[in-house]
Amino acid sequence: MQAGTTDQCGRSHPPQCTTSRENRQIVLVAVTDRSVISRTIAQHIESITHHSVSARTIRRILQQNGLSTRHPLLGLPLTQNNRRLRLQWCDERRMWVAEWNEVVFTDESCICLQQHDGQIRIWRHRGEMMQNSGVMHHHTRPTPCIMGLATALFQQNNARPHVARIVPRFFVNHQIGLLPWPARFPDPSSIENMWSMVAPRLTQITPSAATPDQLWQRMEADWSAVPQ
Repeated sequence: MQAGTTDQCGRSHPPQCTTSRENRQIVLVAVTDRSVISRTIAQHIESITHHSVSARTIRRILQQNGLSTRHPLLGLPLTQNNRRLRLQWCDERRMWVAEWNEVVFTDESCICLQQHDGQIRIWRHRGEMMQNSGVMHHHTRPTPCIMGLATALFQQNNARPHVARIVPRFFVNHQIGLLPWPARFPDPSSIENMWSMVAPRLTQITPSAATPDQLWQRMEADWSAVPQ
C-alpha cells in the first residue's frame, strides 16, 4: 500500500555460516561414507574449523548439492565367480517360454506384528540407486520351512535349511526335479515381487493384528487377493 505496486518484496535469507571450502568438505564426507549421519558430519566440521555447525545446516547444504537421505538398495556381496555363474544361468535359460510354466517358485519372508524402526538411510544423488555406493550389503539368515509339489521343477534358493542333507534326499525320494540355483542369486525369483505386494496391504489394515494367528489369517487373505 505504501509503494502503490503489487510487486513481491525481496525476502531476506539467513547468512551463510560455512565457506564454499567447508561445503565441499561436507559433501565429500557424505559421499565417502554414505551412511554417516548429519550430526557426525557437523562434529567433523567443527573439529577442523573450530566453530559449531548445526545438523540442520549440514542437511540443508547437502540438499543444496543434490544429496538427500534415502533407504539403500539391499544386496548380497558378490565375487567375480558369483557374477559369472549368474550370467551363465541366465544365458542357459534366456530362450525359455513354456518351460517356466513347469517351475514352482518359492521363497520365505518374515512378517512381523510390529514394523522394525531401525531402518538405515544413506546420502545419495537422484539416479544413484543402482550404484555400488548406494547398496547396503546384508547376509541372509536361516529360515525354518520348505514346501514341495510333485511332477514339477522346484525352485528354492540356497538358504541353509534348503541345502541341509535331508532336503535333497526328500526331493530325490519323491522324484521332484530341482531348478539349479547359483550362490547368492535371489533376483530372478518371481515370488520376491509377491512379498512387496502383500506386505504393504498388511500395514494398511486397522486395527493391527493382535496375535500371530490373526496376522497369519490376514496374510493368507491378502495373498489370495493378489491377481494371478
